[in-house]
Amino acid sequence: MSGGLHLTIATPASLLVDAGDVGALRAEDLSGSFGVLPGHADLLTVLPPSVVRWTKRGEAQRFCAISGGVMTVSGGDRVSIACRRGTVGDDLAALEAAVVAQRSAELDADRRARVEQTQLHARALRQLMRFLRPGASAGPLGDGDAPFTGEAAP
Repeated sequence: MSGGLHLTIATPASLLVDAGDVGALRAEDLSGSFGVLPGHADLLTVLPPSVVRWTKRGEAQRFCAISGGVMTVSGGDRVSIACRRGTVGDDLAALEAAVVAQRSAELDADRRARVEQTQLHARALRQLMRFLRPGASAGPLGDGDAPFTGEAAP
């Protein structure tokens, strides 16, 4: 391989990048941006939505926006990235905009999930309180119409 890295970036459905003779690679994990050169120590890290950059010897820098994934460096010459989605391109600005949009979408999805979880928790507590209410005339799941007041029924 003439001293370069062999880079693969794959999704479950396709192989996005299979490049040999890579001279340098930059990626980002939760601790920040870092570089990988031939001879790098073995590494396993989780990548957030970000742009991976690499340079093949004698060629322009290439980019791949990923939706997050796992990166391994092994043997000092193999770099593998597994991600759910990725887009390879030459326009860094467009790919970085895609990453910002992806991170924003993930934050929104997390917020919606937390709201839904809180709503489900509140419903479960209301059902439990109805079920445990003394003198409840409801069925086995406590679906009575009277609101819970915290006081015992007369």
